Amino acid sequence: MTARIIDGKQVSATIRAELQAEVAALKAATGVVPGLAVVLVGNDPASTSYVTAKEKACQEVGIFSDDNRLPAETSEAELLALIARLNQDERIHGILVQLPLPKHISEAKVIMAIDPDKDVDGFHPVNVGRMVIGEEAFLPCTPHGVLVLLERCGVVLDGAEVVVVGRSNIVGKPLANMLIQKGSRGNATVTVCHTRTRNLAEHTRRADIVIAAAGRPGTITADMVREGAVVIDVGVNRVSDSSAARGYRLVGDVDFAALKEKASLITPVPGGVGPMTITMLLHNTVASAKRRR
Repeated sequence: MTARIIDGKQVSATIRAELQAEVAALKAATGVVPGLAVVLVGNDPASTSYVTAKEKACQEVGIFSDDNRLPAETSEAELLALIARLNQDERIHGILVQLPLPKHISEAKVIMAIDPDKDVDGFHPVNVGRMVIGEEAFLPCTPHGVLVLLERCGVVLDGAEVVVVGRSNIVGKPLANMLIQKGSRGNATVTVCHTRTRNLAEHTRRADIVIAAAGRPGTITADMVREGAVVIDVGVNRVSDSSAARGYRLVGDVDFAALKEKASLITPVPGGVGPMTITMLLHNTVASAKRRR
């Protein structure tokens, strides 16, 4: 069996076109333009590149982007004051503070300071709590993107056996919670594993869907997945490669070359889950603007 490759770029492009139409309709009907404030502290290359991509995506769909780039020596008090101002700014419907922050700033304090109704990353404990009990909430962007990819590819989750490998607060834990919720994007039977799980392959081999989010290359190999399973690779890892222009290449958590000959559907790295993360951030921002009307 040769797997169908899930093209996250194409799915993302389709959703962004839909969001562009929503933004235009909202502006025409109410004069409201969804606004996203992006805050970057310091000049970490990966964070800078990611923030630039987010701002470009906002422009693409018609979202107002408020760019706040602060020096690395910005104090915690100064950052919290900026967030307080953005909380009160009527033009802003979503606030995103790029993580990680410099070590002298408490990420927990910063997340808590963001108005939960503008927390489009879905990290505030209020939104986490709402998600857990099944109330309307901003869902964390990467796990939300995984669910949307599965839905758009016609994967049925109702009653499916799903193994999530990874337990981070950003991906593994929220994704497992979303998958067990009642509804078209849930109703799955979920097992959460991680890099310390004994006999990991015993769990993954019985799964209809394996989602790898451990942050470790080679975590899932072909012998660990049954024939015809769906494999979603959330991992993004840099591996040294002297033949590459940058001296490294990006790989996921699964052995893609081997698994694409065994799975029914599989996401590549890059180009699979990654493009969906920013797209779901845009989705949350537009939803916030509609909600605050």
